[in-house]
Amino acid sequence: MSDDSSSQNRSASRTDTALSAREQREAVRARYSAIAQTDGECGCEPQTGASATSSCEDGDVIASDAERLGYTTDDIETVASGADLGLGCGNPTALASLEAGHTVLDLGSGGGFDCFLAAREVGAEGHVIGVDMTPAMVERARKNVEKNDVANVEFRLGEIEHLPITDESVDVIISNCVINLSPDKPQVFTEAYRVLRPGGRLAISDVVMTAEIPEKVRTDPESVSGCVAGAASIGDLERMLTEVGFEELAIDPKDDSHEFIREWSADHDLEEYIVSATIEARKPSNDL
Repeated sequence: MSDDSSSQNRSASRTDTALSAREQREAVRARYSAIAQTDGECGCEPQTGASATSSCEDGDVIASDAERLGYTTDDIETVASGADLGLGCGNPTALASLEAGHTVLDLGSGGGFDCFLAAREVGAEGHVIGVDMTPAMVERARKNVEKNDVANVEFRLGEIEHLPITDESVDVIISNCVINLSPDKPQVFTEAYRVLRPGGRLAISDVVMTAEIPEKVRTDPESVSGCVAGAASIGDLERMLTEVGFEELAIDPKDDSHEFIREWSADHDLEEYIVSATIEARKPSNDL
């Protein structure tokens, strides 16, 4: 591919919605700041926004909603309340194949739920780092460290396009319905590649576009910040990952996700053009 063609594709990938990159980040930061600062132990929103994948009852996330995303009852009961804000679209830790001693990075870590599950898998010899661009969310996650009494988890403030992580220091990167929110996905994957050790892996849950998203949805700030308008197609994601250098790509749409995606909005039939998917890739063991 020529430099000009690559540049054009990169620019097109940045323009996932009709909003500018600044507007997208502001919409996302505002939405998740509000969720992070909810008074109760549960940060869920009513079933009208695109990020509202769970319901709240007496301050707790209803277990059945988390189970629909792929979490077990043990997962839910292991982590202290206040970390699962019901904002995901899958369970990345279930496909990460984590091992004792691994260093794990969670992109867009929110309240820390997936980080605490990962910490259980990597053990005391391992380390888990959560990165989130919302100060209020990082503050909440750090409080959850104390509630969960873990010593191998930390949370850092930063954008996933500019990770506060050293080169080749991470074994596995997880993320749960966050990369779709980025206005520059190729840069996210470039950064992921940089911080992964040779042979390191991506294990991501996210939404992918299966049909053209209507203009009225793409221009809606709530849809942008709610994991809808910024979804990329499987073909675009494969191209982005390949151009960065990843191999062993596997993107698997989850048809059964239509059920909960249908509940994300009362105004749009979202299941007609997005679906939850698992996204896996590996950095070559010998990066020449």
